[in-house]
Amino acid sequence: MAVREQWANRRVFILAAIGSAIGLGNLWRFPFKCYENGGGAFLVAYFIALFTAGIPILLLEFGLGHKFKLSAPSAFKKVGKKFEWLGWWAVLVGFVIVTYYAVVMAWGVIYTYFSVTQEWGADPTNFFFNDFLGLTDSPFNLGKIQIPILIGLVISWVMIVMSIWKGAKTVSKVVYATVVLPWILLVVFVIRGVTLPGAMVGISYYLTPVFSKLLDPSVWAAAYGQIFYSVSIGFGIMIAYSSFLPEKSNITSSALIIGISDALTAFIGGFAVFGTLGYYAQLKGVAITEVLKGGPGLAFCTYPAVISKLPLPQFFGILFFVMLLTLAVDSAFSLVEAVASAVQDKWNIKHRTALLSVGGISFIFGLIFVTGAGLLWLDIVDHFMEHFGLIAVVLVECIVLGWFYKTDKLKNHLNKVSTIKIGNWWIWFIKIVIPAILLYLLISQFVNEIKIPYEGYPQKALILAGWLIAILLPILGIIFAKIRKKRDNQKK
Repeated sequence: MAVREQWANRRVFILAAIGSAIGLGNLWRFPFKCYENGGGAFLVAYFIALFTAGIPILLLEFGLGHKFKLSAPSAFKKVGKKFEWLGWWAVLVGFVIVTYYAVVMAWGVIYTYFSVTQEWGADPTNFFFNDFLGLTDSPFNLGKIQIPILIGLVISWVMIVMSIWKGAKTVSKVVYATVVLPWILLVVFVIRGVTLPGAMVGISYYLTPVFSKLLDPSVWAAAYGQIFYSVSIGFGIMIAYSSFLPEKSNITSSALIIGISDALTAFIGGFAVFGTLGYYAQLKGVAITEVLKGGPGLAFCTYPAVISKLPLPQFFGILFFVMLLTLAVDSAFSLVEAVASAVQDKWNIKHRTALLSVGGISFIFGLIFVTGAGLLWLDIVDHFMEHFGLIAVVLVECIVLGWFYKTDKLKNHLNKVSTIKIGNWWIWFIKIVIPAILLYLLISQFVNEIKIPYEGYPQKALILAGWLIAILLPILGIIFAKIRKKRDNQKK
């Protein structure tokens, strides 16, 4: 049996888990979700989602990983042999996400260099979409491979692999830089953002609630999806990470620290983003709704335009994209580690062999996102993974552990090793409350998706990169689980 590494101490585990949770989504996905879902109203839904689902499920995954000392598939197999596929489904969702997440990291690598030369010029939006991405007009018009992005992708994967080369031992050293540094840089940008002229207009937009939005199921789906995506639950990451903990570990307080730290980072980061946007809106003489761009546009179009107007633009540009890279690398290597740990546990191979295999295959699959149509495919896959991949995995996870396993065993285990005790309320949340919420959101999202195809993309593209992948992942999970059974039968 391959030797399983352990965290150097609880502090390192917390930093690693926070690093996984705090990523690019905190800096661009969260602010944009606030913008399109009612500002302060989304904040209400977000924090309700954190305490009704995020932290309870974080406790669930920590308890599972720590109790069995195994990766997600092997841990679920311990729950019941017929449930191994669920663990594979979870890590496969993470595998799909890291194929394009690494490409976004590649953009950050190249833009760190561009910050020195201010390569994006007077029109950062045109530069990003046309010159840098070479964006085509359709997902099926691939265009050409963008060589600078390909180079950035190679550099990104070297960073990811080296960060977890020796498993928990390497991560224990890396997280001190990749967690603490972005926090320091984020504080710098918050202070700079809120002190810019016009910043209060943006911050007011950020915090002013539109409570009627809370009647819209899509707002709640966005909030719960953001929580799962941000806190890194449903990927098998936290199951793998907690499996590296020593026997005596204060798990419940760790879950609270990690969940709240992640949410507060997103919330505080919003001040930096919206303060800066308020300044840019004043500079351009337009309404704030006209300068706010979602997803990559916020980081690679709006922010470069703002940075160019600041004193010492090269300095602030380098700081901003270094912050993006340090935020991204923790999340990326945690996704890879979850898959590598699963492969290592299943086939009894060395960690490095598993890591290189997972990284190599992910790099190859990620090449489509380096083409001219890459952003279009990325957008489709990301949408379906967030709304149908993650929510579906967490729903089934709660049903399996709530109804087919004695959840009180996990509660007793958590209480045994923790100072903060959890009561029976947690069991009922896992068994009834969370599944009911997620089932409602999943059905609502499915109905909306059928009525209005996402972003007007061709139906064929939505089927290939959306529905097909979402359906294929649990099937692949079942196939991986069956492989083990056949091998076991051969041994008998």
